[in-house]
Amino acid sequence: MNEPGASRGGLLSLTGRQWLILLMVQLSNLLFGMTITLANLVLPQVRGTFSATQDEIAWVVTLNLVATAVATPITGWMASRVGWRNMMFFTVLGFTVSSFLCGIATSLETLVVARIAQGAFGAPIMPMGQAILLATFPPHLQPMALVMWGIGAVFGPVLGPILGAMATEAWNWRAAFFMIVPPGIAALVTIWIALADYTERKPVRLDWLGFIALSVALICAQLICDRGQRLDWFDSGQITTFAFVGLLALWIFVVHCLTAKEPFLSPNLLRDRNYSVGLLIAFVMGMLSFTSLVLFPSLLHDLRGFPDTVIGTLIAARGLGNWAAFFFIAWLTRVAPRFAIAAGLAIQGGASWWMAQFDINVTQSAIFWSHFLVGLGQSVTFTPMTVMAFATLPRHQITEGSAVFTLMRNFGSSLFISMAVLVLVRSTSVSYSEMMEFISPYRIALGIYGLPAPWDHETNTGLARLSREVYRQSAMIGYVNAFYLMAITGFISVPLACFMRAKAPAR
Repeated sequence: MNEPGASRGGLLSLTGRQWLILLMVQLSNLLFGMTITLANLVLPQVRGTFSATQDEIAWVVTLNLVATAVATPITGWMASRVGWRNMMFFTVLGFTVSSFLCGIATSLETLVVARIAQGAFGAPIMPMGQAILLATFPPHLQPMALVMWGIGAVFGPVLGPILGAMATEAWNWRAAFFMIVPPGIAALVTIWIALADYTERKPVRLDWLGFIALSVALICAQLICDRGQRLDWFDSGQITTFAFVGLLALWIFVVHCLTAKEPFLSPNLLRDRNYSVGLLIAFVMGMLSFTSLVLFPSLLHDLRGFPDTVIGTLIAARGLGNWAAFFFIAWLTRVAPRFAIAAGLAIQGGASWWMAQFDINVTQSAIFWSHFLVGLGQSVTFTPMTVMAFATLPRHQITEGSAVFTLMRNFGSSLFISMAVLVLVRSTSVSYSEMMEFISPYRIALGIYGLPAPWDHETNTGLARLSREVYRQSAMIGYVNAFYLMAITGFISVPLACFMRAKAPAR
């Protein structure tokens, strides 16, 4: 519900309740965003605590992503049934409690169950926050509101590794989950006060066939993306089975949506050109958003030996880039939204291309500024893209549309991370094999030019050290190729901005 004062004025005309809503969605987004990278940071310590294998500990991340993917599409139906305030309150409450349970888990099985609950409760947080802002603020203030909303979404994955590393070093991995609880309680208080007027309920029927079919398709897709590399893709019977069941479920879902009177997800959403193109751009945004967050910590830790606190600080430059966009993106969204979308995607592509020029001796300055550009490009793209995508949707479809939007971003992120890891692993393996062919006592070139004493190829110790150095260089080639993949994806998606209507009719 738009406040009348805000509909006539600018930023200073916002009411206290609207400021409180902004704070509420930022806190909620921050909570969810922190856990995206937090679990990956503490996995080595968790593995040691529970004496788990690499395959067993991977389920801590995999099943959390599966739960998130399944719970996201049902957000619109749940919000209509219980009301927006109850939905947000109990979602954040469940997320906070499950985070606490992760911290006190006494076995790997208990931790996995708590992570499943964390993913299921956390899934509606981002689409609900986005829908509440779009319904609360008038069109001319929506760009500013979405920039503020995006700050929490961007800072969460950035602050997660920094604060998590500090908490883990001070105590242990359990502290990383416990630190979610205080801001979760603060978010609960703001939700209950800020959304006092958002209690309307509607008896909406759930299309169970469509929901189950979509859930099965998402689960299979998520399992394929997350475990494909580990199980050698389609050489594995599990992956082949997942692919068959997933495609069958997807076919049932599509046919059912096109033939049912009241399908789980209305095809009318895709008939809106701006929204359909926005979904494609959201998919690309998901592909580019978190891949570098997954790749860089291992690059800097394994190849350069940086401590976790330094790595987190360097990656935090993404948040500064997001903040920098705040000063001009609302104006640019009003003046030239399509240019802003194209420019943001190009900036992300350019930043990724810069990363692809890094070598093993990359400087901290280069890491900092490349991540700054990534954050800047994300904000420059996201705000105008979201405003234009939702400008023509009826208000009763905003929550459903936000859920699908978030689903596309999450799936794009999972898919592309798997692709980037595949490129990294395969490139590292191929490069290592090719370079090791030149390391031999019988290689004349090595005898002529010589090698440093620690790499003496005539001793076993020297060969082992030389092998480790070749692996470092091979791994760097793998990272570079993954960054090239990111850059190409960003550049080829720039023309998508041209397909959006420059001025969408008001709702």
